Amino acid sequence: MADKYNLKNPAVKRILQEVKEMQSNPSHDFMSLPLEENIFEWQFAIRGPSETEFDGGIYHGRIQLPAEYPFKPPSFMLLTPNGRFETQTKICLSISNHHPEHWQPSWSVRTALVALIAFMPTNPNGALGSLDYKKEDRCALAIKSREAAPKFGTPERQKLIDEIHEYMLSKAPHAENNPTKAHEEQSRSEEAEAQVNSHNPEALPAGEEVPDQAGDRIVEEQEVPEIANPAGVEAPREVQSSFSRNQVLPTSETRVQNPKPATTVQNPDGRLFTLAAIGLTIAIAVLLLKKFIKSTEYGAVFFNGS
Repeated sequence: MADKYNLKNPAVKRILQEVKEMQSNPSHDFMSLPLEENIFEWQFAIRGPSETEFDGGIYHGRIQLPAEYPFKPPSFMLLTPNGRFETQTKICLSISNHHPEHWQPSWSVRTALVALIAFMPTNPNGALGSLDYKKEDRCALAIKSREAAPKFGTPERQKLIDEIHEYMLSKAPHAENNPTKAHEEQSRSEEAEAQVNSHNPEALPAGEEVPDQAGDRIVEEQEVPEIANPAGVEAPREVQSSFSRNQVLPTSETRVQNPKPATTVQNPDGRLFTLAAIGLTIAIAVLLLKKFIKSTEYGAVFFNGS
């Protein structure tokens, strides 16, 4: 291949470098190689991005590199019906020749294919060459894309397309794992379960919230702690009925009043302290009285006469 081209040409040199890198470091998500007779014309196949309606699909296309590559962007064309891009029409992307102002010379064919995969599940927004099929239709096209490679071009080109298709089949997971089908099966099972639950309201999943007749929510039943009642008084009926509705009430709303009057028991230590205080008060009063009598004249005569 290299013998047919001028190796001093920057574009040829860059393309041959990318071919070598693509062969030495293959990817499970894409494969692309140039035609033997024209290295500016590439064939590629990408795998549909996982967890989307394109999952499991194998989408073929062609890339045309300009003579000024890598200083000018390539053009892209899809050959496999996919429901996102038109086939055999140059698509409009920020990495394509429709927007040369966004292209960077450091980008490569590998970079462009990674970006193309990322663009698959995005909203087309009416871009040139874009389609907006339903997810169910895209899923069906993803399954069909695995059956056979598209027919396009010369026998030499078709041989390369078939080889790339076989490689991608060996790397891409089967389309039966498409999440759209799994989602449909899950929806059917949920609908069947909802019908069963409608006939049997008690058979509800754990933690499921169901509106009651009053319009309030009944949360998952929780264990209600026992209320301490040392006097053995039965709780009012209002409190008991609130627990029967599986509602946890604040403690302030579940107080039980004891109808018996509380009996006050005096502490023995407090009684002794009271008696001591009384005795001390009497002693102080006696001393003050004696002092008063001595300070008066009558008191002096009384004491002398005695």
